[in-house]
Amino acid sequence: MKNPFSGVRYLWKSQDIRRKLIVTLIILVIYRLAANVPVPGIDGAALKSLMQNLSSTGSFFAFLDLLSGGTVSHFSLLSMGVYPYITAQIILQLLTPIFPALQRKMEEDPREARKWQEKWTYYLAVPMAALSALGQINIFNSYSARSSGATIVPFGFTSALWLPSLTVLVTMIGGTMFAIWLGELISEYGIRGQGLSLIIFAGIVARIPSQFGTLLADKQYGWILVVAMVVVMVAVIYAIVYVQQGRRYMPVMYPGRRVGNRMSMPVKGTLPLMVNLAGMIPLIFASAILQFPAIISSYFTGSKFAWVANFATTTQTTFSPNSWVYQLMYFLMVVVFTFFYTDVMFSQQNYGENLKKVGAQIPGINRGAPTQKYLTKVQRRITLPGALFLGLVAVLGYLINLLLKAVGIGAALSSTSIFLVSSAGLLIVVGVVRDTFMNIDAELKLHGYDDARLVK
Repeated sequence: MKNPFSGVRYLWKSQDIRRKLIVTLIILVIYRLAANVPVPGIDGAALKSLMQNLSSTGSFFAFLDLLSGGTVSHFSLLSMGVYPYITAQIILQLLTPIFPALQRKMEEDPREARKWQEKWTYYLAVPMAALSALGQINIFNSYSARSSGATIVPFGFTSALWLPSLTVLVTMIGGTMFAIWLGELISEYGIRGQGLSLIIFAGIVARIPSQFGTLLADKQYGWILVVAMVVVMVAVIYAIVYVQQGRRYMPVMYPGRRVGNRMSMPVKGTLPLMVNLAGMIPLIFASAILQFPAIISSYFTGSKFAWVANFATTTQTTFSPNSWVYQLMYFLMVVVFTFFYTDVMFSQQNYGENLKKVGAQIPGINRGAPTQKYLTKVQRRITLPGALFLGLVAVLGYLINLLLKAVGIGAALSSTSIFLVSSAGLLIVVGVVRDTFMNIDAELKLHGYDDARLVK
């Protein structure tokens, strides 16, 4: 039996592949170094005090810190990562089927439509980054004021503060665009098409040592927690791979070809429909939306009206990742977004018309619109287990935390720190590793190493 990892020995034999791997590693190192550069003008002492009192101020920052790969705890230039760009990308993808002109553009000239979409994703990423920066700055100051009475970042629109405020805002937007640029460099000169994914991957993996420290801080159950979490993570990774690889193969009959005076018999093929077509997008989108109530309420926690301030504080507590209301909404939104995003993506692929153009047909189903309707029905049915699985992955850390607290272990740990890598992060990590290995496999075969295989 051929070794599935036999391709490893070829990685450094190919000069082109070796160069791409080195370029990728260098850019990731630059990204991680830049991630430790703080925003100019911050109060380091107030920031340190806030981070030390996370247990009393809630776990919202811990959640943001996990998503950003530890940049939030430093109030880094890259504290927003590449998420504004991803959010802009998702928004444009969701708008395409809503506007007929965009839909026609995608159908008539897909290449030009993709170029248009990429251009406007960059344009939309800037205001998305600005909104995210404003919310992050305000919620930092809000939590810090309640915790220690100090302001982390001098921010406001008065005559004395407008220039420092503008500097902080522009710097944070620039940090996000810098991260996006590094991702594009990786896609162009490093591992093809994996730039932004590897940027997110690097941030998530970089948090593992600190997560080890968090678990080991429990002197009584530290090692038990580490072993238990490693076992749980291995099981979750196996489940993620199993679901991600899940396919429903639809039988398709392709017309025969004419060879000379003879007509060959119709060819039987299959059309694979994915159980989880949406990937990690629903988790990112749901978490981004659920951050807005806490961010908006942070503007009113200092209101002179007591009832307004109390309502804002209650909203922040309710929409903290340690709240059962937050986790329930997170689960439901992930399930709903999975169905919605899958429907959007599946309708864009338009299998009914594409199969009709090549003369193919699903046995017993008329060509064209009836085929698309039938396939959509099947896709929605197989999406249900995938959507429920994604929802479970999203709230798995919270459920494990409840279980550990019920048995008296890990009572001081938050649901966002119970995993060595967050449950949503695991989905991202597994997907990125799998796609990266497949890309390298393709590169090996392109360079003539036909017997090289990194994955089975």
